[in-house]
Amino acid sequence: MTTLPFATDLPTVTREDWLKLLEGVLKGVPYDKKMVTPTYEGLALDALPPRKPAAPILAGRAAAAPWTISMRVDQPDLTASNAQALEDLDGGASGLSLVFATSPQSYGFGLPNGADLDAVLKGVMLDLIETRLELGGFTGRENALAFAALAETRGLDPKAVKVSFGLNPMGSFALMGHLPMSWSDLAKRFCETSATLADKGFAGTIARAEGSIFHEAGASDAQELAAVLATAVAYLKIYTNAGVPLEEAARRIEVSLVADVNQTATIAKFRAIRLLWGAVLRECGLPAKPLTVHGTTAWRSMTRRDPYVNLLRATVAAFAAGVGGADSVTVLPFTQTLGLPDAFARRLARNTQVMLIEESNVHRVADPAAGAGAVEAHTDGLAEKAWDLFRTIEHRGGLIDVLTDRWLQGEIAEVKARRDKDVATRKAPITGTSEFPILVQEMPEVLAPLPAAPPVADGALGSYRTAEPFEALRDKAEAAAPKVFLATLGPVAAFTARATFAKNFFEAGGISAAVPDGFADLDALVAAFKAAGTPFACLASSDEVYGTDAAAAAKALKAAGAGAVWLAGKPTAIEAELKAAGVDGFIFVGCNVLETLAAAQAAAGLK
Repeated sequence: MTTLPFATDLPTVTREDWLKLLEGVLKGVPYDKKMVTPTYEGLALDALPPRKPAAPILAGRAAAAPWTISMRVDQPDLTASNAQALEDLDGGASGLSLVFATSPQSYGFGLPNGADLDAVLKGVMLDLIETRLELGGFTGRENALAFAALAETRGLDPKAVKVSFGLNPMGSFALMGHLPMSWSDLAKRFCETSATLADKGFAGTIARAEGSIFHEAGASDAQELAAVLATAVAYLKIYTNAGVPLEEAARRIEVSLVADVNQTATIAKFRAIRLLWGAVLRECGLPAKPLTVHGTTAWRSMTRRDPYVNLLRATVAAFAAGVGGADSVTVLPFTQTLGLPDAFARRLARNTQVMLIEESNVHRVADPAAGAGAVEAHTDGLAEKAWDLFRTIEHRGGLIDVLTDRWLQGEIAEVKARRDKDVATRKAPITGTSEFPILVQEMPEVLAPLPAAPPVADGALGSYRTAEPFEALRDKAEAAAPKVFLATLGPVAAFTARATFAKNFFEAGGISAAVPDGFADLDALVAAFKAAGTPFACLASSDEVYGTDAAAAAKALKAAGAGAVWLAGKPTAIEAELKAAGVDGFIFVGCNVLETLAAAQAAAGLK
């Protein structure tokens, strides 16, 4: 056997070695400023954490087993939904998610309540796939019982039918903000339905703790985990109070989490839920048992503008969920934000997972992130923060109480406000929307346009996407097609960087900006501005050139009819002079982009 001494005899690289290399890169900037990332949970994540070689394996699935590729069946037309299901299964899916119109994941479509499931699942061999019911509302029990009746009618052994019924009245309360009856009566009906399904012999999970309801309202990862854990524990209590043995009660519950675009954070979240559930089982005196965990790619992170970027988002999210140990994964088609996805978008959603499993073999290694310093630190930090929040929820009476008195809604709203600020300032950039927008792009086709979302009921957790404020600006500018004149000063080398920044900045609000080659003198600049016919301008150059030319250029542009003049760059010592000369505002990294773009649209005459 050939040995490789140049590889095996290398000295151990320590953290101190890395820090020495960083000194030259940071150039005096404090390490914490560049290499430590704060999270919405209050964690401080070090970019160079130590490895944890003795970390335990947090495996979810069986050894080397692929996760289930679960495809959405959300076509309201039953014949079309059946064709959709058969095509997906023929194309590599190993499971179906029956999305009803009342589900929080329906996004304007979905199977009608009481749909003929025999028609929807015609030709589908239910004992060979995994079926998930995405119910929602307080009428889901009828659809769950209808599926059970279908299996019975077809003569299938319930134990051979892999189904997750997804009963979740607590999630429905969080989503809708009200209860149709007293909680005690609803819990009683929940137990009766569960008992009926269990007595029939179905071995799959019956209750579901759904994370997307909280995630789409703006929750942090720790808040999503805590809410999911509180939901699961509430169902444990309901079952055991009804006489269900504790171990059987735990077996009936599954968890569904959101897989988002932050790869490390998503892997950590899917690993953390297993730590948290293990702690619950220990507190209950139960032996360690695997928890069924489903993952769905994040609606909150998807965009309507440049929707093709959603393909990248979904790939990262699906990869992270699979690596994190998800038992099944649903990828939202990249056109979901535009309307009802067609066969092409569905095929890409399906093949994203097919390639991860069949070509990349991502599933082959159990918990491949185990021992990695960054993932382990994030996992432990998330688990600790989520456990503390879960205990707070329990101390305040449990999930129903903190939703009833709206404490949890307030906690989530506070995190959402911080995230919204980061989006507005592009501290949290959105590719294709707030950064690198494409003004003219042919949109992919959908089977039906996305209907308007219903208003959020008082006390309910709403659903939002982070890109919506920028998308609203783009929608507002679409018909008018406003333009900004980039008044480049000095030589090309002086203005190119800031002119490019300004172009990207204004086009995020639907305001087109062409970068000129420069101007021979001020008269030529003013003549070009008048010829362009734009209502406002933005100066672009270096600080040095601004010191000599910006004030005169601003005065000339205002005299030529510019309703507003911005300057690309942070205010400097000559800010007062520039404002006196006619500069109305400054655009720079870290400024509130949304506010500035709204002002720019107003200057362009948009109402």
